Amino acid sequence: MRSLILVAGALLAGATSIDFLGIAQAQPLKVYGNMTTIELAPVLLAAKQLGPSVVTVTNGGIPNLYDGSGADVATNAETQALRQSVDHPDLRVILTVSEGFYRIVARRSAGINSLQDLRGKKIATIATTSSGYYLHKMLGTVGMSIDNVTVVPLNPLSKMPAALANREIDAVTIWEPEVQRAADAIGADAIEFQQVQNRTVYRELFNLNTTAANLANPAKRKQIVAFVRALLTASAEIRQQPKTVWPLVSQATGYDEKLIEKVWRHEGYPGLLVPDLLDVIAEEDAYIARERGRTPRTRSELAVLIDASVLREAMSP
Repeated sequence: MRSLILVAGALLAGATSIDFLGIAQAQPLKVYGNMTTIELAPVLLAAKQLGPSVVTVTNGGIPNLYDGSGADVATNAETQALRQSVDHPDLRVILTVSEGFYRIVARRSAGINSLQDLRGKKIATIATTSSGYYLHKMLGTVGMSIDNVTVVPLNPLSKMPAALANREIDAVTIWEPEVQRAADAIGADAIEFQQVQNRTVYRELFNLNTTAANLANPAKRKQIVAFVRALLTASAEIRQQPKTVWPLVSQATGYDEKLIEKVWRHEGYPGLLVPDLLDVIAEEDAYIARERGRTPRTRSELAVLIDASVLREAMSP
């Protein structure tokens, strides 16, 4: 494992540019990701192992690939990749960093004892994100849709637990650990809905993304491949010894380690491109297309967004 990290670091450091004095200087790979999310754990670990002279991690996401920030790669849920790729068709998904197994937490005192009881209730989530799509999918299992509830967007997300406790809302669904904090805030009044045994309804696919232009640049591609190789090593370490990364995640997110440990079972770190990615985004794009009043993209059009070549190179001897 250590040797893979050293190889990745050497490859990344090997991508250089020539400054005005003609001296070769290494340019660190610029990674953007939501620093408040537990899903980012492999990115944080890989970056720490490689060091800041090789990789830098900055709070952000896919928009930073296009806004002049200089991002080389960026993480986001597949939901944002679908939304952003309409305007930026050169976006490429190159690795599934993590999977988020979402849930809904509601107040029993609001008369909620089943998913059907959510009809007409006020639910805190962000409709345009993976959590909003999860709500849509879960309601669909009982013949309802997101149109049958009142979505209450609360920012920052840290407002959600207090809003649930103060009866300003009836339920919460969002990525961890805020939904756990919401459950803790109402204690025995909490009821939870989640597809525990069969998670086929929906799980967030938190991916690493870049652009076709970056992949066509030999030096940049070399850096990206090396970073993905480091991510594979970090993911394996996290799966085998999750406790080792909790202090790092706590430092980045500001969440207590005990809270991170409590919600860890709701995360997965596959370190690959999940085999059903195209199936997921094809179904989800149809949903987003209806919302935006556009024509859904075909499977062949969406397949172009997934580039497995980087992963293949990273896994090669």
